[in-house]
Amino acid sequence: MNLRFPILVFDIETLTDLKAGAHLYHLDLPEEDVEQALTKIRRQESGMDFQRLPLHEIVCISGLWIDEKGYRLFSFSQEQHSEAEMLAKFLSIFDKKQPTLVSWNGSQFDLPVILFRAMYHGLSAPSLFDQGEIDQQKRFNNYQNRYHHRHVDLMDVMAMFNGRNFQKLDDMACLLGFPGKRGETGYHVPEYVRNKQWLELTSYCEGDVLNTWLLYIRWLLLKGQLNQADHQQLLQSTIAYLQTQTQQTEFLQVWQQTSQYTVFTADTFAPKN
Repeated sequence: MNLRFPILVFDIETLTDLKAGAHLYHLDLPEEDVEQALTKIRRQESGMDFQRLPLHEIVCISGLWIDEKGYRLFSFSQEQHSEAEMLAKFLSIFDKKQPTLVSWNGSQFDLPVILFRAMYHGLSAPSLFDQGEIDQQKRFNNYQNRYHHRHVDLMDVMAMFNGRNFQKLDDMACLLGFPGKRGETGYHVPEYVRNKQWLELTSYCEGDVLNTWLLYIRWLLLKGQLNQADHQQLLQSTIAYLQTQTQQTEFLQVWQQTSQYTVFTADTFAPKN
């Protein structure tokens, strides 16, 4: 098995930082009117609602850690931590280890948001953002370079680094027999945070992480870094681990159903001799 352990698959969920946005645009408005004003400004700036990256406040960071000992799924959310605390916890991982980082659209969204928000809170993250100024080896393999594999942005590499080929995580997961968004429509993160539905929030974010992990090992199979036996072993060990994670019961149930839609995945949950 040609894997570089440890591996960290990650994803973030965000909301618009209304306080920072009001300060940036000099909005002297009641708080309930700020978001509407920021959306209007953004539409005028870009023709879209998607907010500028520095104004994305992180409300959840989820990750799947894989090493020789097995798997560990984790989440940091606003239920217990401020944004600065979440970032500090996540960034400290890189001070202790140098994992292979895996994401979906992490190069264009997750890592830049982490960079901007870490700077906003005055945090340091040399292990993640060093490009050789501190550790000369990072000149040749760092987390920022598009063509290095210390950070694998699957959306980018599967598009062969051509933006015209970018696909949605949900679409690719469903196409390849994985759960995807599990039938959810729309973006529910603001609702989850507003209603303090922290389990729903972390489960949602972890679902994206798990789909990304499953796509990653399929990509490694394509590249020949895994053979069929290794790939099946990782699938089965992932299933066995998720059976111990009660918050991902639905993910497993949907995966069992969606696996039937492709010939290659139809036997994923078949009883093993």
